[in-house]
Amino acid sequence: MKQTVHDAIVIGSGPAGYTAAIYLGRAGYAPLVIAGALTPGGQLMNTTEVENFPGFPKAVLGPDLMDQMRDQAEHFGAQIEYDDVVSVDLSGDVKRITTDGGEEYQARVVVITTGSQYRKLEIPGEREFSGRGVSYCATCDGFFFKDKPIVVVGGGDSAMGDADFLTRFGSSVTLIHRRQGFRASKIMVDRAKANDKINFLLDSVVTRINGDDSGVTSLDVRNTATDQQSTIPANGVFVAIGFTPQTAFLNGQVDLDQDGYILVEGGSTKTSAPGVFAAGDVTDKIYRQAISAAGMGCRAALDAQEYLTSLDNR
Repeated sequence: MKQTVHDAIVIGSGPAGYTAAIYLGRAGYAPLVIAGALTPGGQLMNTTEVENFPGFPKAVLGPDLMDQMRDQAEHFGAQIEYDDVVSVDLSGDVKRITTDGGEEYQARVVVITTGSQYRKLEIPGEREFSGRGVSYCATCDGFFFKDKPIVVVGGGDSAMGDADFLTRFGSSVTLIHRRQGFRASKIMVDRAKANDKINFLLDSVVTRINGDDSGVTSLDVRNTATDQQSTIPANGVFVAIGFTPQTAFLNGQVDLDQDGYILVEGGSTKTSAPGVFAAGDVTDKIYRQAISAAGMGCRAALDAQEYLTSLDNR
């Protein structure tokens, strides 16, 4: 049996992927969305209240927003597959996509919206105690550290939001950051500083995570200004130091920058491979917002439609 060649495949989900699927679906292209096996919906699936997405004056839960976007994409004809892409062949007019489940799909255009994954500290004890005290998702795991000392590592909006959220559970919450200044927005910093349950340990880096059979028990910390070493008690360690783009599966078939983010042409979403477009956090390391990812997903769909039209007019 001849394999179906889809007009468009969207690799990834989240605001960028689902928005691209909505636009492509409304244009009549019935896109296939390979949304991911473990975390379909992207980073917002691990977020509590989203306060700055237009149209939700009283905020919206991240998972609820993603569910609504997915339902809207399906309403307009998108097909959702919950699998991970492991390899691609982006050469030629027909692109080939292989998933972890062993399926191969073909399409005339591909939109990449695979986002990014949590960056690791890469210190002794982190891997050993991952899932046993070390976590990258406060909303997922905060409840397990009720009345226990918690540490959050980072200085961005995610770290501030995580620390504020975790005060609901921990006996104490200490935010450790390597500098005095923060990358986080003023409103998030002010909110964290106004919470008297959050302690700040600045000019400091975690050098080792210690524990036993029951999980994490303490952290070794070095002061970056004085080089002084100390050990602080902790049962929960939440790492919020940024993200790494999920582009390894591309195997060099589109141009990336030095940090692994997909490069696009000017203000478009066109990659170095004809018929391949990219949107969202996989190409954006500056704004990293749900609304900017959704907007870029719209642009990717429109760029893809223009490309499909050019193919049809050959």
